[in-house]
Amino acid sequence: MKILHFSAMLLMVLVFGCKPEKKNNSTTSETEQSVPEKIAYAHGLKEWKNVEELKFTFNVDRDTTHFERDWIWNIKENKVTGISSGESTTYYRNEIDSVVAKVDAGFINDKYWLLAPFNLVWDEGNFSYEHTETAEPPIGKISMQKLTIVYSNEGGYTPGDAYDFYFGDDYIIKEWVFRKGNQADASLATTWEDYADFDGLTISRTHKNSEGNFKLYFTNIEVK
Repeated sequence: MKILHFSAMLLMVLVFGCKPEKKNNSTTSETEQSVPEKIAYAHGLKEWKNVEELKFTFNVDRDTTHFERDWIWNIKENKVTGISSGESTTYYRNEIDSVVAKVDAGFINDKYWLLAPFNLVWDEGNFSYEHTETAEPPIGKISMQKLTIVYSNEGGYTPGDAYDFYFGDDYIIKEWVFRKGNQADASLATTWEDYADFDGLTISRTHKNSEGNFKLYFTNIEVK
């Protein structure tokens, strides 16, 4: 089994603390849904039950450097193949040892960037949250709603982290802020833009910071 080579670029890519996905196919009515549920379903969570396989390339451009890696996720079997620098590894997410954990941490990170709205339901019970009806996001400066979630101090790869999601009345995320260890200051703030529909999944393909020297984006997205 070959292990993915993680370059120094990975040091500035976030690794998120979250639990394995729960296949939540709730039929809760819209009026009964919590704010995290409304965000998840606005991004197409209802269609997730039909997804068998997901492929994507995770890209990061920072200043003059570029980093990328490819993922193939067989959801029905929970089998993951990661490819980076021409080398690959395949593993089952219910059979993770200390070596494969390094690869899985990369997968969790990249998948979280891609599907963070769904994790607001999948990670239910693993975080506390607070909803603010009016708040100013750090980049756009246009008044939006805000959802702050704080992960518990147990479980996941980076427990205790916090995220501020900014969204409009349609519950589609426009910006977010990552705060490592629930610190007061932002560790990273980016846009959520370049949305596209993939068989009912509403996915943001591009995230940029305000300084213009950081761009995280997805290519080769395929939903089966």
